[in-house]
Amino acid sequence: MSANVTAMVNGTQSMSSCFNPTATRIGGTFAYCLLFVVSLAANTFIGIIVYRTKTLRTPINILIVNMALSDLLYPIFLFPKIFVELNTAGHWLVGGPLGHAACKLSSFAADVSTLVSIQSLLLIAVDRFVAVVFPLRSPLISSKQCRYFILVIWIVAMAVHCPYLIAFKVLEYSEGLFCRWQRNDIFGEFLSQQTYILGLIVVTSYVPLVLISILYFVISLKIKSQKMPGKQSANARERRLKKERNVLNMSVAIVLVFAVCWLPLSIYALLFHYSSNMAMRSSCGMEYFKIIAFLMARSYCAVNPCICFIFSGNYRQGLKNLFGCFPTGEAAYATVNATQPSNCYNPTALRIGHTIAYCVIFIISVVGNS
Repeated sequence: MSANVTAMVNGTQSMSSCFNPTATRIGGTFAYCLLFVVSLAANTFIGIIVYRTKTLRTPINILIVNMALSDLLYPIFLFPKIFVELNTAGHWLVGGPLGHAACKLSSFAADVSTLVSIQSLLLIAVDRFVAVVFPLRSPLISSKQCRYFILVIWIVAMAVHCPYLIAFKVLEYSEGLFCRWQRNDIFGEFLSQQTYILGLIVVTSYVPLVLISILYFVISLKIKSQKMPGKQSANARERRLKKERNVLNMSVAIVLVFAVCWLPLSIYALLFHYSSNMAMRSSCGMEYFKIIAFLMARSYCAVNPCICFIFSGNYRQGLKNLFGCFPTGEAAYATVNATQPSNCYNPTALRIGHTIAYCVIFIISVVGNS
C-alpha cells in the first residue's frame, strides 16, 4: 500500500512549496539511511539467531523470521528507490527493460512485504489463541506445517499485489524519466482506482487488525482466569503463566507497533482519494501529515525486529552469542595489547557488519555525488 499510494500521489500532485528542498533532501536521506542500516542489520540478526539456536525453532519464531525476511525487501528494493528520488527530484535514472523491471519490483516487493507481515501476525494470534484457550488440544501449527503456511502467505501476498507488475511503468516526460502507476492499464472501466485502494486498505489492514485484537482480548481474559488442572505446584503454574505472558506481551507489542506505523498512512490514503475538499488536500498541513505517515509506515521494517530484542531474553542472548565475547576491564586492556590476534569476534557477525558498513558508505557516496 505504501508504494501504491506514493506513486498515485506523485502522479497527481506537483512538488509542494511547503518545504525547503535542500532540508527535505538532507533530512530524508538521513532518516532513510538510518532505517536502511537498522532494518538490514536487525532483520538479518533475527534470521541468523533463530537458525543457529535450535530451541528457538518454534512456529512463532519461524513466523517472526518470515516477517524479518519480508522486512528485508524494504532495504533491498524500496529504500534505494527512495534515495534516488530524494536526490533527483523524483526522477527515475534507468530506462529500458532494466529500468522497467526495477520500477515494478521496488513497489511490488515493498507492499508484498507488508501483507506478509500482517498475515504472519494473524497466524501468530490464531496459534496463541488455540494454545491458551484450548491447552489440551494438539498445537494448531507445528514446525513442519509452518513452512506450508509460510508458502501460502507469500503466494497470497504476491497474488494480491500482482497488478503492480502491470500498472507500474517508467514514463518519459520532458523533465525526464519517472516511475509511475498507470491506472488504466490494469483497471479500465471495470474497477475504479478509489475502489481498489479502499479494498486494499480494508482487506489488508483493518480486517486483520480487528481479528487480531479480538483474539488477543480473549487470550488475555483466559490467562487472567486460568487455573492449572491437577496437583501442579504453584511454582510450576507461575512459570507457565509467566512464559505465556512474555510471549503474549511480545506478540501484542508487535501488533501495536504495526497499527501505529501503518494506520496514519491508511488514513492519509482515504483522505486523499475520498475528500472533496481540494484546499485541505493541497494544504501544508496535509503535506506534513503525508511526510510523517510515509516515514512511520516505512519505519516498521526497522522497528519490528527491535521489538523482538526488547521483549525476548532469548533473542538478546542469541545476539550476544552471535557477536562472541567482548572482554571488559583489565581483560579488555590485555586483549588490546596482546601480540596475537584475538578470537573473540564471530566471523559471521564480522562479515555482516562489514557488509552493512560498506553499503552505508556506498549510499553516502552516491548521495554526495548526486
